[in-house]
Amino acid sequence: MFGKKNANEPVTNTPKNGMMISNRINHGTVVEGKVNSDGDIRIEGIIRGTLEVKAKLALGQTGIIEGDVFCKNADIEGKIMGDIEATDLLTLKATAFVEGNIYTSKIIIENGARFNGICSMGSKDKKLNAEQTLEAIEQEAAV
Repeated sequence: MFGKKNANEPVTNTPKNGMMISNRINHGTVVEGKVNSDGDIRIEGIIRGTLEVKAKLALGQTGIIEGDVFCKNADIEGKIMGDIEATDLLTLKATAFVEGNIYTSKIIIENGARFNGICSMGSKDKKLNAEQTLEAIEQEAAV
C-alpha cells in the first residue's frame, strides 16, 4: 500500500541516520516467546520468554520479565524472574526485584532493590564457576 516490500525480506531493527531505533512494550501488553532487539528497548508490559537485546534494556516499574535476559546494558525498575546476563553495566533501581542469577561486568544496586540469587562479575567463564558453586551448595543442603 505504501511501497513495495519483499515478503521474504526479514524485518530488522537497523540504524537510521546513525541512531538505533527504539522499541517499546507498553503497560497492558503481554508478549510470549523469544524477543530479539538490535536497538534499545523499554518494557512497561510483560514478557514471558527469553529477551535478547544488543543495546540497552530499560524495564519500567510496571514491567515484568518471566525468563532469561541477555543485554549489553540494563536499567531495571520492575520485576525479573530469570537470569540476567549484562555484558557491560546492570543497574538495579530502588523498585527492582530480581529472582535469578546475575552475570555482569559492572553493577549498581540502589537502596531498596531486592535481589535473590548469585551475582558473578567478570567473564562468562566465571558464569560456569558460579553455576558449579550453586550446585555444590544445593547438594550440601540436601544432605
